[in-house]
Amino acid sequence: MNNNPNQTGTNRDAQVEQELDALRRQYEQLRDRKVRTEEAVAQLTHQLETLKTQAEAEYGTSDLKELQRLLEEKRQQNEEVVAKYREHIQQVRADLAQVENAVEGD
Repeated sequence: MNNNPNQTGTNRDAQVEQELDALRRQYEQLRDRKVRTEEAVAQLTHQLETLKTQAEAEYGTSDLKELQRLLEEKRQQNEEVVAKYREHIQQVRADLAQVENAVEGD
């Protein structure tokens, strides 16, 4: 059994000092993490503003719902163009087959 009160106090002081050092390291890590997070937020905010400006210039709006509506409109237009092109190709094939049949029939 340890009857020396100073030894017990020294152990307690050492434990408190170790814990304090550990807490300081945690604080420094958290401070660094906070700085990195703030920098990331600033960078992303700048990027968002740049994209909004670009969307306004190219599409006349930066509103997400309006951009989605415009995208859907463009998709429908593309589908219509493809359908017309498909019909055109089918007509060319049919015309070609008719010409080939006429030549072979001669």
